[in-house]
Amino acid sequence: MKIFFTQISLFIFLLGQFLMRPVFAETQTIDSQATANNASALRELIEQKNTALRELQVQREAMEKNLEEVNKSGNSLKKELQTINSNINQLNLAIKSNKLTVEKLNLELDSLKNDIGDVERNIENQKNTVVKLLIELQKKDRENILTMFLKNKSLTQTVAEAQSIITINTALATSANELKEFQYQLARKLDSGEQKKISREIERTSLINRQYIVQDQKSEKQKILEQTKNQEKIYREQINELSKKQEAIGGELEKIEDQLRDSFDPGLLPIKRPGVLGYPVEDPRVSQPYGKTKFAERAYKTKFHNGVDFEARIGTPIKAVSDGKITAVGNNGRLQYGKFVLVEHQNNLATLYAHLSRYTVQKGDTVKKGDIIGYSGNSGYSTGPHIHLTVYWAPSVTLKSFPGAGLVPVGITIDPADYL
Repeated sequence: MKIFFTQISLFIFLLGQFLMRPVFAETQTIDSQATANNASALRELIEQKNTALRELQVQREAMEKNLEEVNKSGNSLKKELQTINSNINQLNLAIKSNKLTVEKLNLELDSLKNDIGDVERNIENQKNTVVKLLIELQKKDRENILTMFLKNKSLTQTVAEAQSIITINTALATSANELKEFQYQLARKLDSGEQKKISREIERTSLINRQYIVQDQKSEKQKILEQTKNQEKIYREQINELSKKQEAIGGELEKIEDQLRDSFDPGLLPIKRPGVLGYPVEDPRVSQPYGKTKFAERAYKTKFHNGVDFEARIGTPIKAVSDGKITAVGNNGRLQYGKFVLVEHQNNLATLYAHLSRYTVQKGDTVKKGDIIGYSGNSGYSTGPHIHLTVYWAPSVTLKSFPGAGLVPVGITIDPADYL
């Protein structure tokens, strides 16, 4: 019988651990039928939100294809205005998506709260079962086999009583395992709840920032109309002037980078391997790689693309690709990088995020990998919404002042594909 006493002691210890764990604060006793009906209603509402989100996605994809067709046309004032209008429409759809997603997450959190309540009730029921089995087993454990044999009138009764102890012990082990599984379920659901709260906060933040971006786009449209007086000739003159300034900046940057490269020691860089850096966007799709691309040959004076471009609708959240410190934020206007963020990392690398519609960090901020630092756009010298990522050898990076563009980051660039 000593083995049973040892197992009882173990189960009492485990039970104490379970009883000490806090339960979900918002749990309350609800009629099981009412709970089931509420859960069913929540699932139906969540599916309605999912359907609405899928419909919005179809609209956004159709609008994106229309924008691609607009971008194929030559550079003109009409195209510029159409692009801004399309950007505004896309952003408005994205804002609707944010609102629907927040509503869906609220419903999912309500549903999860019900699930947590069910699991906690199961835990309490299982605890009660374990306690009853422990009490029953303790009663029987006070007698040894000889005492049972002398007490009972027959060997059959003694065997039956011993068998009942084994049965209780087996039931106790099963109940303890079920209790442990319910505790794991509770932990997983609580963790899921925290993740949904984080997602909800991200959606709310994106909603607010996209509303700001819409206002910026409207202001940009008004500014263009005022500057050009809605005349194609004036617009083309402005574009030609911008192109000349951009070529001058490109040529100067090329000279500076060549000089910097003379002192560059590749051995100071991290070993080339995937995963050193993450991606700046979810579901990354490269639209232009690093190096002497066909587009760079005809679009840039340097004939060289110093980063990687990723497809990104206007207003797409942009994430830091690694832990680091914000060393610069700026706006080159309609030249070079437009709105940009520069991050220095602890491995001799620095990253530049360019053509943003909005940045949400300031110089001196520290960021973790995956933190949102801004939103994609079409600012600077750009033909359409995307995110441009440049990777630098950090010690070489400096900010060079150019007329009409302000401070522009310059340094020795590295192929991001070596580390992504």
